[in-house]
Amino acid sequence: MSIITTGVGRVGKDAVTRSTGGGDQVTGFSLAMDDGWGDKKTTLWFDCSGWGKRYVGAQPYLVKGAQVFVVGEQGEREHEGRVYKTLRLTQLELVGAKSGQSERPRQAPSRQDH
Repeated sequence: MSIITTGVGRVGKDAVTRSTGGGDQVTGFSLAMDDGWGDKKTTLWFDCSGWGKRYVGAQPYLVKGAQVFVVGEQGEREHEGRVYKTLRLTQLELVGAKSGQSERPRQAPSRQDH
């Protein structure tokens, strides 16, 4: 059974792209998503991974503080006795500039069908 998570959050650590031994590319970054409001607000942290060219191309824009919309399969991993929430991305959209920065164009020119 898969748990699909959808939400908007802020990049907590600049994205890094790595290659696997098999030559596949994976882009990873941390993501903070707020849950609740007021004095009951909490922050959920996810280690996000996006596989393939789409995420490699987005990597320069995935800087600390950038606001993104994500959809992905939630999981967990354990490292040195701590459990971390993970999110294997199936969708990513840049929705806001980093706080204090002006908006940068993020959409590719639309392709016209003939």
